[in-house]
Amino acid sequence: MKVTVQNICKRFGTTQAADDVSFSFESGQIFGFIGPNGAGKTTTMKIMASLDIPDSGDVRYDGVSVLNYPDKVRKFLGYMPDSLPVFKDIQVWEYLDFFARIYGLIGAHRRKTLADIEEFTNLGDMRSKFLSDLSKGMKQRVSLARALVNNPSVMLLDEPAAGLDPRARMELRSLLKILADQGKAILISSHILSELQDICNGAVIIEKGKILGAGNLDELMGESSAVQEKEQAGPQIAIKIHVLNSVEALRNRLLEDPEVLSVAVHGTDEVETVIKGTEANVPPVMARLFAAGLPIIGFSKAQVGLEEIFMKMTSGNVQ
Repeated sequence: MKVTVQNICKRFGTTQAADDVSFSFESGQIFGFIGPNGAGKTTTMKIMASLDIPDSGDVRYDGVSVLNYPDKVRKFLGYMPDSLPVFKDIQVWEYLDFFARIYGLIGAHRRKTLADIEEFTNLGDMRSKFLSDLSKGMKQRVSLARALVNNPSVMLLDEPAAGLDPRARMELRSLLKILADQGKAILISSHILSELQDICNGAVIIEKGKILGAGNLDELMGESSAVQEKEQAGPQIAIKIHVLNSVEALRNRLLEDPEVLSVAVHGTDEVETVIKGTEANVPPVMARLFAAGLPIIGFSKAQVGLEEIFMKMTSGNVQ
């Protein structure tokens, strides 16, 4: 299934929450939806989930319009909000069972579906607990389970890792990879960019309601490099250099080199440096380091991650 967000605009008073937002992703892909607080992520996801109506634009699921056919879209859509509604008098199994009945699951099929989801999300031991008694992390699991009740083709997850401890976040990443391997199209918003890097095929970067970049990670790396070159009037390349017991000497020597723009020390044996120009400019710099007698044991091109892309493409402004 292909999900296409087309020119979504949404205003709340004087705030333009979504400003001509467009991007797409499809089955088997996990796309990260990243941006500062107030960037328009939740607004966009609610429109995609048919929970809000845009001022203009549309969202299509294999060509089916969420505006024209919201009931049809909801049948193959799983939405996980950023927080689980608080109900003091309902148990976990009752909550999931309620939604299973809404989706038309009946009898033995409903019971087996819920049992499978409880096992998949590791909720078996807490199925009889009241929602109001759950920790934040446990509520997130219940919310994910609810989003899976109808076996959706598309999943929209708004900050699913919020409040989870490290082990639970690792388990969530594993679950999402399994779901993507099953052919689900997944859009996930999160502030934990290092973890998105491990599971995402691509990302959508938004700030102040505007899309700054969207596509697979290689495409975004190219876009962020173009932004950097425009801002700093020329290409650059980042290199990681490993040295034996001489990290400060390496740092100082790099700072003296006219082709070096910046130097950062990582730990006791690694330095990351940014050099003017392209890969062709690396050998002369390295030759000067070897000539200086520094005990370099290896070097490689630094890989740009989501955090670096995000920092390059956004300004940190909020609406």
